[in-house]
Amino acid sequence: MFKPSALLASAALVLLALPAQAQDLPDLEGRVIRAVTENAYYPLNFADPATGEGIGLEYDVINEVARRLNATVEWDLTAWDVMIESVRSGQFDIGADGITITAEREEQIDFTDPFITVEQYFLVRADEDRITGAESFADNPDLLFGAQAGTSSFYTAIYDILDGDEANPRVKVFDSFGAAVQAVKAGDVDAVIADQAAATGYIGADPGAFKQVGESIKSDPLGFILTPGSDLVEPFNAALDQLREEGWLDERINYWFFEYAAE
Repeated sequence: MFKPSALLASAALVLLALPAQAQDLPDLEGRVIRAVTENAYYPLNFADPATGEGIGLEYDVINEVARRLNATVEWDLTAWDVMIESVRSGQFDIGADGITITAEREEQIDFTDPFITVEQYFLVRADEDRITGAESFADNPDLLFGAQAGTSSFYTAIYDILDGDEANPRVKVFDSFGAAVQAVKAGDVDAVIADQAAATGYIGADPGAFKQVGESIKSDPLGFILTPGSDLVEPFNAALDQLREEGWLDERINYWFFEYAAE
């Protein structure tokens, strides 16, 4: 087995110990970053069932980026329907809630580069046999979607599957994605659109209640939102590049999407 020399081992330890700014990342000199999320988008952000503490991929990424930039994060919670405005107006510096990067949103708020791209699928009741994909749903006027207003799932249902009418009565709006999923279980609606990880989470948490059907409806690049003109955009993107190049980001994605199990 190859064993590095003491000199090489010492050099490796020094390299690992270098502060973030020595690795070509900006030094934010202890700056406090005010972050906000909803704690309702498993596995990106949610409350630990055991402790109530906010956990998930987005918490990990933002906290690690801040650490590497020599900054600290103060987390707060808000509802989805006011999140973009609360960041746009400067109440918070950064928002994280599985937010899809779209041209429309980029007109009103700044985004980081994508930290993940997720595939969207139908999540239906386990005994559902009418829905095999987008076409079968669109062609059956008796079928209803559940969606949270203003989310990518809502717009996918309206514009990618139905007729583009945001008042279409076939889309029932709920205050949260979790409420829409429970409406599927209760039979009040017939399907929601969920990314594969969220679908797997609901299927695993309630065996025999749900299933995922059809092929991927679309791919959504997710990013963090920042106040327009924020000086945090470039530092965050530089740190995200570093996390991606090191494999750190892939490791955390794999953990939260495929390995995490609530105790």
